Amino acid sequence: MSDDGHAHKGNGSVPSRQRRRFPGISSRAYEHPADRSALVALRKLSGFDAVFKALSGLLPERSLGLLFLSDSVRVSDQQFAHLNDMLRDACYILDLEKVPPMYVTQDPQPNAMCIGLDEPIVVVSTGLVELLDEEEMRAVVGHEVGHALSGHAVYRTILLFLTNLALKVAWIPLGNLAVLAIVTALREWFRKSELSADRAGLLVGQDLRASMRGLMKIAGGNHLHEMNVDAFLQQAEEYEAGGDLRDSVLKILNVLPRSHPFTTVRAAELKKWAESRDFQRIMDGHYPRRDEDKDTSVSDSFRQSAASYADDVKSSKDPLMKLVTDLADGAGGLGGRVRRGFDGFTSPPPPKTPPHTPPQDEE
Repeated sequence: MSDDGHAHKGNGSVPSRQRRRFPGISSRAYEHPADRSALVALRKLSGFDAVFKALSGLLPERSLGLLFLSDSVRVSDQQFAHLNDMLRDACYILDLEKVPPMYVTQDPQPNAMCIGLDEPIVVVSTGLVELLDEEEMRAVVGHEVGHALSGHAVYRTILLFLTNLALKVAWIPLGNLAVLAIVTALREWFRKSELSADRAGLLVGQDLRASMRGLMKIAGGNHLHEMNVDAFLQQAEEYEAGGDLRDSVLKILNVLPRSHPFTTVRAAELKKWAESRDFQRIMDGHYPRRDEDKDTSVSDSFRQSAASYADDVKSSKDPLMKLVTDLADGAGGLGGRVRRGFDGFTSPPPPKTPPHTPPQDEE
């Protein structure tokens, strides 16, 4: 039961153990700064999402809704009742008044998503349901409810629609480069929105160990007795700090096509946030409220986003990020460091030969 001991109106269920509830919480409380700045800007565009909701007939949303209704199992008190309880608990804790429909679909791959324009739909795969225990699954359900509260389902669908529209005009000169820039920016936002939703999952589950176990299982399967949280987090540290500039470039290339950050990185980011003052303030009841969202400054949000990226660069142990920091600080000797970092990309230069001196005419 939550700390106030009352059921959420319309939900008929409260958490099975004592958890804090966050009445009126704004999604800004847990959103990653880069995710938050994009969402604040979109929310300020009056009527932007309403236009696309009106055009939802052009999108496959209705088809997807019918597909899940006809070929998946809808969670309820009669079907997957334990998931239904978790869903209502998550909505109760984050004070999401309307509980979204939830479906379990047959898929051996562990996966979950929140989609839809007019009404968010939560979908989880059988692979995920079978992989996670109750507390781990609770964090995942909270993750998806966090997506719904942030409006990620709406804005993701809108921006994907814009991307598909851009693809149709890719024949325009330099169109492919423009589309690539859009897709790259979208994926970067998607990855940050996943970090936001991980934080929402922690606010719902309020069990960092369960969140960590869930991420480990997604990475390594149902062999928890063979895994260790500290060792898993050590992987993230080695991934960030290891290698040279060549590896830094390869990391960027590896992550560009992904919609989700790498699992070890997600675990490290969540642990860092769980140990932050921001998280503690939320747990103490000090957090932004939804009724204040309209007064949020777009410029302030972008400044916070820029500051977050700057802090990430400064604190990063990645060789490329350290080089960027040194460049910003005006450190000397950078040319030699760059050459040493990229030695493996080029073959050794040919040996130098002494310059040819033409023969002198004899007297």
